[in-house]
Amino acid sequence: MHGVEGEILCRLTSPMIPYFNASIFLENKTKVGKVEEVLGPINKVYFTIKPDHGVNVSSFKTDDKFFIGTDKLLPLSRFTNESKGKSAGRRGAPGGGRGGPGRGRGGMGRGPPGGRGPPGGRGPPGGRGGPSFGRGGFGGRGRG
Repeated sequence: MHGVEGEILCRLTSPMIPYFNASIFLENKTKVGKVEEVLGPINKVYFTIKPDHGVNVSSFKTDDKFFIGTDKLLPLSRFTNESKGKSAGRRGAPGGGRGGPGRGRGGMGRGPPGGRGPPGGRGPPGGRGGPSFGRGGFGGRGRG
């Protein structure tokens, strides 16, 4: 523990990393403040506490211990690449993302089998009572 510019700098002794804005308490459950920043290398993590109003930073000693709720801690593995070989979420999963194979957003052929609307674009041929020039405007693209 060390007072720095109105905040408290602490070395983390837990193998878990605190959430930002997580409440910090003394052993007697008196609220001291909130986690402001987490810094340092992964094997020697520090964090700063922004004290609540009325809490005097100079009233703490170097060896004082602060506490945080276990529900406000993240495992260290969330910040390291220990999960090589495993897919993270849906990205990179076989069959693509949203809707399975061939059903992504955009790309070639917007009609079935591949997503929204009829084959070849938006609406039926000639859609909405006129020749099909896309969304309207001044004709086709790049011809001018």
